[in-house]
Amino acid sequence: MSNPFEDTDGTYVVLVNDEGQHSLWPEDIDVPGGWTTVHGPAGHASCVEYVEENWADMRPRSLAEAMDRPRP
Repeated sequence: MSNPFEDTDGTYVVLVNDEGQHSLWPEDIDVPGGWTTVHGPAGHASCVEYVEENWADMRPRSLAEAMDRPRP
């Protein structure tokens, strides 16, 4: 059995968590708690394209906000 997370011919969804982190997720595997589907189901290439266009800052949201706050 092959790894469903590496099947470029598979159907995926794109998930996002509260920290703004994205994940490609095989369509036929239950979405884990704390994650929301934001794209798909679609092919692997479409999902990768969505992630590349919508997740420019890889830092978790809370870290980015803390780092971007002006210091006194």
